[in-house]
Amino acid sequence: IGEFCLSHPNIQCPEFGKIYSVNHGNFFQYQQGVQDYIQTCQRKNKNNGGPYTQRYIGSMVADVHRNLLKGGIFMYPPTTDKPNGKLRLLYECNPFAFIAEVAGGKATNGQQRILDVVPTELHQRSGFFVGSKGMMEELEAHMK
Repeated sequence: IGEFCLSHPNIQCPEFGKIYSVNHGNFFQYQQGVQDYIQTCQRKNKNNGGPYTQRYIGSMVADVHRNLLKGGIFMYPPTTDKPNGKLRLLYECNPFAFIAEVAGGKATNGQQRILDVVPTELHQRSGFFVGSKGMMEELEAHMK
């Protein structure tokens, strides 16, 4: 119709979800903490908040949107081939981090809050983790 429509006023990201989004094909290129968290997600069952499902569309917009509505975590970690990450901090990570935080979620680069990263270059790349607050805190525990 040629205009933007507000579909979810005052959207709030659930504290936990049952969806994790990551390109599993790069599993062995991720740092150990990320691998450990993915394995934790795979082991979730009815006794510990699961089971989780792995959904990775390959479009950050679609994956983050779904996880924002239903709860979940989106991960685009650095790899051994791309140790600085692949997504651009200023125009990919920061906008989604802002949206997630306003909705009650969290976003980090694996070490610090994305919105606290001071850019040093225009096209700076970053690892990116965003989603439900409780799931992000579980990830952060694995990353320490």
